[in-house]
Amino acid sequence: MQNLKNTLIQVSRNGMGAGDETLGIQLITNYLKLISEENDLPKFMVFYNAGVKLICEGSPVIDTLKVLEQKGVKLIACKTCLNYFNLMDKMEAGLAGTMMNILELQKLADKVIAL
Repeated sequence: MQNLKNTLIQVSRNGMGAGDETLGIQLITNYLKLISEENDLPKFMVFYNAGVKLICEGSPVIDTLKVLEQKGVKLIACKTCLNYFNLMDKMEAGLAGTMMNILELQKLADKVIAL
């Protein structure tokens, strides 16, 4: 895997890819597990739209996201999205941020990966 040190990973879905929801959850689970096993981790992950559901209570990937956070990956969730889905008090990892925060991280990143 290429250097991810100044990479921003954006998650906008409650899963990965379009199509079958169960498959999407399986894919994001595998993807995040593999990333968490790497020595070279992304600097930031941002979650917006339905992607914020992944950092909240009941998420099938919350344990993996907590591992990534413990390893230094900054997890930021869109406040507007959390409020929209009534999840502000259900976050179990990361910090709530604004769209301006996400925009700034996009500007600073050498590479942006959108899932």
